[in-house]
Amino acid sequence: MLRKVRIGVSATLFALVTFYFVDFSGLMPEKVGNLLARVQFVPAAVAASLTVLLTLLLVTLLFGRAYCSSVCPMGVYQDVVAWISKRTARRKKRYKFSKAKNVLRVTMLVAALTICLKFPLMLGLVDPYSAYGRMAANIFKPVYMAGNNALAAIFTHFGSYTFYKTDVFVASAFSLAVAALTMLAIGFLAWRHGRTYCNTICPVGTVLGFVSRFSTFKIRIDKSKCNSCGACEMKCKAACISSRQKTVDGSRCVACFSCVDACRKDALKYSPKLLPKKEPTAAATSPHHSVAVPAELPVNEGRRRFLTAGMATVAAAPVAVAEDKTGSLTGSNRYARRHPILPPGAVSIDHMLKHCTSCHLCISKCPSRALKPAFLEYGLAGVMQPTMYFEKGFCNFDCTVCSEVCPNSAIKPLTKEEKHLNQGGYVEFYRELCVVQTDETSCGACSEHCPTQAVTMTPYKDGLTIPHINVDICIGCGGCEFICPVRPFRAIHVEGHAVQGKAKPFVEQKEEEKEIDGFGF
Repeated sequence: MLRKVRIGVSATLFALVTFYFVDFSGLMPEKVGNLLARVQFVPAAVAASLTVLLTLLLVTLLFGRAYCSSVCPMGVYQDVVAWISKRTARRKKRYKFSKAKNVLRVTMLVAALTICLKFPLMLGLVDPYSAYGRMAANIFKPVYMAGNNALAAIFTHFGSYTFYKTDVFVASAFSLAVAALTMLAIGFLAWRHGRTYCNTICPVGTVLGFVSRFSTFKIRIDKSKCNSCGACEMKCKAACISSRQKTVDGSRCVACFSCVDACRKDALKYSPKLLPKKEPTAAATSPHHSVAVPAELPVNEGRRRFLTAGMATVAAAPVAVAEDKTGSLTGSNRYARRHPILPPGAVSIDHMLKHCTSCHLCISKCPSRALKPAFLEYGLAGVMQPTMYFEKGFCNFDCTVCSEVCPNSAIKPLTKEEKHLNQGGYVEFYRELCVVQTDETSCGACSEHCPTQAVTMTPYKDGLTIPHINVDICIGCGGCEFICPVRPFRAIHVEGHAVQGKAKPFVEQKEEEKEIDGFGF
């Protein structure tokens, strides 16, 4: 019964988290998605959310590693892979007990706590939630969108417009490669050995594993009933049950309850403690009454099995042209972007580097596709963190989605009024590239797309008007850069701020209404 409940809860939460990442049409309520993102361990730790952290630690202290079992999407992903492996295996899949790799566990934990302070890329790689988020945003979402388009074509053919076609795109080839490597590496470990990643590499699993050693409820073996048949050990994906020694390593147990269902002697219980053994009666201790005492089985040291743990490390060496670092302005240092453009509310580059774990939730949820993973724009430490580009769209004036969904506080929440004055960059205009001067033709597209009137049109010659910029009221939304028709170097673009500022309020100009007597001609 416990196992079925656990599977139901895990499947529900896993489906909701995954759908929140891939949902491009806003079907899922934002409150539900935000809650699922903010109850994850590392995002809560980075955001200094003490309420969430204390709740997770308290739950672990009471019920064991319930977070790893059901809440963490990467943990459930490993269970899915292990289940597929079991169903497709030619021979019956059996797990075996292995000693805990405590040296590796502690090493990964120390590395995550120390190196990440100066090299946050490390934390983003080992954080299970962020790693799964990159998989969902870069792999599952394009597949989901392609499936949606296939259904749209089928339904449209029969006159139904329940589905609508959308553009299938990959935000970054580099992030896609990292997500694919992560998926394959962790999937391989789960296929062969079950929860190896959770119990050897994942720093969250190490922390919660230490706490779970003292949990109230845990899997316990009643040695008086156990006959060391090994059924529980063969079902344990965490490889933490020794049927010979009749012990359970509580620091590695993820409370999946597979062992409880496998035991035919009812010797395994998930309980606060085992019932005390009954003291033998006087008749039982008499010399005429023989009691069968089970002999301790010897431990065969020669049959101990050592688990080879493989850790997938993503090492990316920059190449000459790995990715377009300057958007549409590459090819000339004169027009290269000197500072990357931060998402609105990200405060500063330093703040972003310290708080972002590259889960890509903001990138996946951006409705205008203005956010994409960085390559080396923030330096090596900021690889895969979100930055603004305006090839596919621009930052909508009233949109605050990225600041609402960020679980790490890397992007601070903004109201619409605050967003209207948040200056993430400023506009630069290259007059010698503008079509008004080069082709002596009328344009004005940049002015029409500027929501703050930072770009206006002023008289040029022969009745033409040319853009004029006001940096003080520009918020760096990129509307002008997105719409500019000049190629390959756009005549107007946004330069980022290392530290976001506050733009001056703008006054919307209204045309005066003139009363005309008669017909006016």
